[in-house]
Amino acid sequence: MQTTQSYARPRTKTFDLILTSMLIALVFVATFFLNIRLPIAANGGLVHLGTAMLFTASILFGPKKGAMAGAIGMGLFDLISGWTLWAPFTFVVRGLQGYIVGKIAWSNGRNGKSVPFNLLAIIISVPVMLAGYYICEGVLYGSWIAPLASIPGNITQIVVGICVAIPLCVVLKKVPVFK
Repeated sequence: MQTTQSYARPRTKTFDLILTSMLIALVFVATFFLNIRLPIAANGGLVHLGTAMLFTASILFGPKKGAMAGAIGMGLFDLISGWTLWAPFTFVVRGLQGYIVGKIAWSNGRNGKSVPFNLLAIIISVPVMLAGYYICEGVLYGSWIAPLASIPGNITQIVVGICVAIPLCVVLKKVPVFK
């Protein structure tokens, strides 16, 4: 009986590791391959579908996996795509955003099944993202005015993320694996 338990536990940890790794990869790929550089602000700004995958991971799998997927997936993107200076900030900001979305979406046993709470979770995470990147730009560029130009691009990214993630999560929650 004890040998059965010893095999069940590592399998669960292994599955969690594989699932988390796949979510990180999903966020990274969606950020890397599905992005548009905006011709605004000094740094240009970037709109990508990684945000939608961050929201999806957080809603479907909860705060820990959502935080790791966002932090590591988008942090890796920054490291290899010429935004290296932003990587530590992205790691913190997107990790917090993923955690907030997952924590609210999974609160009180909802497990990401309530569309209104999922939307509320995303909306509550928006000021964290905006403030985090605003502070980041302020520090990097030595100006507290210049970062204001990035806010419209960040909001566009959130709106695109909502438009993709909410319907995607509604559909995926109907699949037996996610019930």
